[in-house]
Amino acid sequence: MNTTPLLLHIETATEICSVALSQGADILGVEESADGNSHSKNLLPFIERLMAGTAHQIKDLDGIVVSIGPGSYTGLRIGTSTAKGIAYSLGKPVITVGTLESIANGAAETWTDDGQPAPQFVAMIDARRMEVFAAHYDEALREVGAPAAVIVDEHAFRPLLDEHRIVFCGNGMPKCKALLSQHPNALFVEQSLSARFLLKPALRKWEAQAFSDTAYFEPFYLKEYVAAKPVVKGLHPNT
Repeated sequence: MNTTPLLLHIETATEICSVALSQGADILGVEESADGNSHSKNLLPFIERLMAGTAHQIKDLDGIVVSIGPGSYTGLRIGTSTAKGIAYSLGKPVITVGTLESIANGAAETWTDDGQPAPQFVAMIDARRMEVFAAHYDEALREVGAPAAVIVDEHAFRPLLDEHRIVFCGNGMPKCKALLSQHPNALFVEQSLSARFLLKPALRKWEAQAFSDTAYFEPFYLKEYVAAKPVVKGLHPNT
């Protein structure tokens, strides 16, 4: 197994259109834009510019990494269809990474050690009104609260905050900050979603050879999931 794979990372789950190229644990380059609704226009040119700027060719890739949600329906469809197309044409594997896991990894990279006990992370994606899609990760970035839809009020996440220092992050965090900041264990990291944050979870999956079935994997929209199953205990304010 190649221990320093050349991987293309695609992030289109939110208003950010972002692609990155990595070699092993190193990011070689990033192309991205925060211009909403630009994914269909920008994604392929970004990939072409990124490959040209790093002196690599598409055929050199060892695999394709894509953020699979939750997030924007249109953005996720564009990202996954592009990843599948490249993977099919090259005969290379696809690695899928949850968008909330990527956000938590980005926040952990951004977080500055303050000498206090290591925090846990709640990654958030803006949904509507005071609703967010959120997932809970421990200090080692292991998922301990699966992605769920959460209505944020002054009681949200109280059981978690009473037990742990929690870093809230993602584009759903700013609209919730005023309510959550009333708790002394509530911490906040502001960072843009970027394809570069797919790297660490992608490498873990590469080492485990945990590839997705290119023909059958689909974006994770979450809303369909929530309609069929109850909201995860520990994230919803009423649990």
